Amino acid sequence: MAHQPSLLGKFVKLTADFAAGATAAGILIVVLVQVVSRLIGSPVSWSEEATRYLFVWMVFLGLAAGFRTVESARVVVFIAAIPGVFRRLAVPIYVISSILFFVLMGWTGLSLVNLQIMMNEETATLPIPMWVIGLIMPISAILAILAIFESLKTNRDLIALPEVGVPPQVDLEEPDVYVSKGHSS
Repeated sequence: MAHQPSLLGKFVKLTADFAAGATAAGILIVVLVQVVSRLIGSPVSWSEEATRYLFVWMVFLGLAAGFRTVESARVVVFIAAIPGVFRRLAVPIYVISSILFFVLMGWTGLSLVNLQIMMNEETATLPIPMWVIGLIMPISAILAILAIFESLKTNRDLIALPEVGVPPQVDLEEPDVYVSKGHSS
């Protein structure tokens, strides 16, 4: 049973989900500008690069958002095959390995940003310093770590595997798939 998100959960949701949605909208707008500008015979030179950098930001923000809702990759088949004693360690292993990964990602991202600042690197067609693009790595690492802590409080049952012989809990009031009652031809 999922619990109500805390203030931290609301912050992570607003930050990661809203920003990822904004970058997706930005991609749509930039691609439309690119298509229209080509149709009128005056293509803009910056649209491909802007789309690429918005996509990078969207992916990293989506990664953090996925950990908030426990939609991250897990090796469920492997964990289900090990004895129950070790299966109980699935949550600590998940949390520790994920946090270690994001600490490494954040540290690497900060190193990249520092290098880009030192080299005064800029994008090819946009008047934006490259460190602005690289900043998403440490930002999403922080958001993902916060999201992991939030998911432990609100969605711990989704992180842990059910015990052998215990059926998964299904909410019959909220179906996953809606089927129309219409007839087919």
